[in-house]
Amino acid sequence: MRILGIESSCDETAAAVVEDGVSVRASVVASQMSTHGKYGGVVPELASREHLRAIVPVVREALERSGTGLTELAAIAVTVGPGLVGSLLVGLTYAKSLSFASGVPLIGVNHIEGHIHAVIMEAKREGRPLEYPALALVVSGGHTHLFEVSEGFRYRVLGKTRDDAAGEAFDKVAKLLGFGYPGGPVIDRLAPFGDPAAVRFTFAKMKGNTLDFSFSGLKTAVLRWVESRDLKAEIERRRELLRSTPSPSPEQWLAVTPKATLDLLASFQHAVITELLKRAGVAAGQIGARTLIVSGGVACNSGLRAASQAVALEFPVYFPSFGLSTDNAAMIAAAAFPKWERGEFDGLEIAAQANLALA
Repeated sequence: MRILGIESSCDETAAAVVEDGVSVRASVVASQMSTHGKYGGVVPELASREHLRAIVPVVREALERSGTGLTELAAIAVTVGPGLVGSLLVGLTYAKSLSFASGVPLIGVNHIEGHIHAVIMEAKREGRPLEYPALALVVSGGHTHLFEVSEGFRYRVLGKTRDDAAGEAFDKVAKLLGFGYPGGPVIDRLAPFGDPAAVRFTFAKMKGNTLDFSFSGLKTAVLRWVESRDLKAEIERRRELLRSTPSPSPEQWLAVTPKATLDLLASFQHAVITELLKRAGVAAGQIGARTLIVSGGVACNSGLRAASQAVALEFPVYFPSFGLSTDNAAMIAAAAFPKWERGEFDGLEIAAQANLALA
């Protein structure tokens, strides 16, 4: 049984065909990084336009690679939210059109649930299914959430960011220091060259739900650190490097980044990772979690992966493969299989929801 997944919630146009909920027969992702990089972040209007250009060839390529005809599909799964509404509409409208023309059932999927199912799908394929209740830490440029995941894929939100998402904080700090966008991967590559204890960051004590996150204070602390030093020339050298070399190597970045700034990057990354894992550890204890799922774009961070293994937890920690950490359509198709089994299909009236909640 094969399901076509379509994902267009932000700045990647993706399509994938997943078989029996475990096997990715094809996965195609068209990135818009070069389009948005020059602006230091995603421009919603440009994102929608690029989705319009890419959606047809991306879906066609996924079907061709998988050797699947449209009428051979059990369902067409598509992201309905959360995300940029203009971007969501492109994928959703095309999925509706395919469903209407072919008679194949339509299944709307929550983007965040897709990230969770990326891990669940790979665990099943590797013969080590997850034990429940599980704790899911979904952390990306747009989301930082803690969910309790129960048998039957029932979700309860335990904590979430009150301001910036963790990935957003990485990108904003990188942009401030002249590393461009997206900045999270650059910080991750350079952090090992700095001292994670050199700069001390503090977090505000959360009133109300103590499992909530807040990362805007970190960004402000970095800004104050920069303002207290004369870094204009240093930052401009990095911006000049970006203008001449769109994708600098770590060695090129190191040549224009003094030790003090490397220490700042290492300390910043260490602070974010510590906060994520601390909250996850407390939440896991509260619900008696038997598994920790870490998913979303920040799950690619090597520092986070290493730290999660170094922390003495009483249960296994699961990360998705790198290709399924960032936005993709295989995770959307994977999340649709339980819905297909329960007969949860959607009509053509289903609407895109920019702020769709999972729980």
